[in-house]
Amino acid sequence: MKKIFAIFTLIAILSCKQEKKLADLIVTNANIYTVDDDFTTVEAFAVKDGKFIAVGSSEEVTNKYQSDSLIDAKGQTITPGFIDAHCHFLGLGYNQQAVNLVGTKSFEQVVKRVVDFQNENNRDFITGRGWDQNDWEDKNFPNKKLLDKLYPDTPIALTRIDGHALLCNQAALDLGNVTVNSQIEGGEVVVENGELTGVLVDNAETLVMDHWPKPTRNDMVQALMDSQKLCFDLGLTTVDDAGLNQNAIEVIDSLHNSGDLKMRIYAMVSHSPENLDYFLDKGIIKTDRLNVRSFKFYADGALGSRGAMLKEPYSDEPGHLGLMVTDLETLKQSAERIAQSNYQMNTHAIGDSANLAVLNIYNKVLEGKNDRRWRVEHAQIVSENDFNLYKNVMPSIQPTHATSDMYWAVDRVGADRVKGAYAYKKLLNAYGKVALGTDFPVEQVSPFLTFYAAVARQDLEQFPESGFQMENALTREETLKGMTIWAAYSNFEEDEKGSIEEGKFADFIILDANIMKISASEIPNIKVKQTFVNGEAQ
Repeated sequence: MKKIFAIFTLIAILSCKQEKKLADLIVTNANIYTVDDDFTTVEAFAVKDGKFIAVGSSEEVTNKYQSDSLIDAKGQTITPGFIDAHCHFLGLGYNQQAVNLVGTKSFEQVVKRVVDFQNENNRDFITGRGWDQNDWEDKNFPNKKLLDKLYPDTPIALTRIDGHALLCNQAALDLGNVTVNSQIEGGEVVVENGELTGVLVDNAETLVMDHWPKPTRNDMVQALMDSQKLCFDLGLTTVDDAGLNQNAIEVIDSLHNSGDLKMRIYAMVSHSPENLDYFLDKGIIKTDRLNVRSFKFYADGALGSRGAMLKEPYSDEPGHLGLMVTDLETLKQSAERIAQSNYQMNTHAIGDSANLAVLNIYNKVLEGKNDRRWRVEHAQIVSENDFNLYKNVMPSIQPTHATSDMYWAVDRVGADRVKGAYAYKKLLNAYGKVALGTDFPVEQVSPFLTFYAAVARQDLEQFPESGFQMENALTREETLKGMTIWAAYSNFEEDEKGSIEEGKFADFIILDANIMKISASEIPNIKVKQTFVNGEAQ
């Protein structure tokens, strides 16, 4: 009898094992923030065919599933893959092929980096990005004279960190026949003492860049692959590229199809009459890794270059209101066309005047349409009476802008207006959700700096000690949602990503610290141990 009982017991055990379903990957013993509706934490999940098929305790998952690929997380923290709701993914890659001017503390340092770059690369055309005169002792715009002297025959175009101003030498200006009399709507050719300084603001940049050699397909492919590596290393699994043309979107799609590019991309199509006609006629383009269903517009310029459009003059430049990069009639007519489609309209608006103009257009065009999720990108300065206009308009914001700009923003707009600047909590309360991003390469790529700036409202030196306008800080839960499920929502993708739930893409990251519990000052130092897309380590 004992032998018979043992045999039946063995059969029962084997039968149970056979009943377990196969998974491609099982993760156990983890501290998993699912970011589901209840912000549940669990221990384990199983992945099959690129999606989560079970989420729960280690015992629950392993009792039901088995896999040849097992990860014992040993208590490490796991979150959904980060989504950057506003960045320039392709631009970041191109930056790897140009002079890096980020962090320069003087114009002399800018020139030195240009010289060092050219000595090493010997380019026929020199591009660079990242200078910010607000970080220099002399906070005036730079002048081209030294570049003219060093490189009289080599065109040079150096983009300000926010992309809204360009310093060119004379050889570059000559490409577009730019003179002291050159004018363009929505832009400025900066002239001092009757002479060109070489600085072109906002739309004036096109006077030169329209004549600049276009990147080759190989340049673009290399840029995309370089950017992907940087982003995967920091835990990004989806990026919203805020401004791509048809050619770039087609190259991205081809790289997705070949399997070379694995980053999921939400593409905002750069506004132009041609792009509007083409994509509205073609309709939404949607694959597992590419989503083309929005257009990117610019209402005004940037605050750092005094191009943001304000209701009242700049506090540090009386009489100057800023620039509307796109005229209101074009914005209105475009909005009316897009509203008749399933496309989304995402408009860059920095100044309080630009925000009000865009909000008025949106709310009028969208009257009665309550789930179009049209976005204002940046929403940087909003008048107190205008926050209520965000009730049906989604704010897409970048917390590190606050900690980068706080040193000089009050000089630009004054102590009263700055209270409505970088007001993330007010924007959250108005709409109920916010989508968070970095705007890289304007800011650093790291989502951990985004998280830190949103929660602590401090720079890396922990300044100011009490945080910058802390009444507008976000909680850690709000911040994580803004970098995952709310960002997915802003892309109409909340049913397929943004949280760790059954049926969703298995995009997740393993961290070396608990981002929800660690001291705020340590958040910028968190490292991503592994990034997974479709359950595959990248």
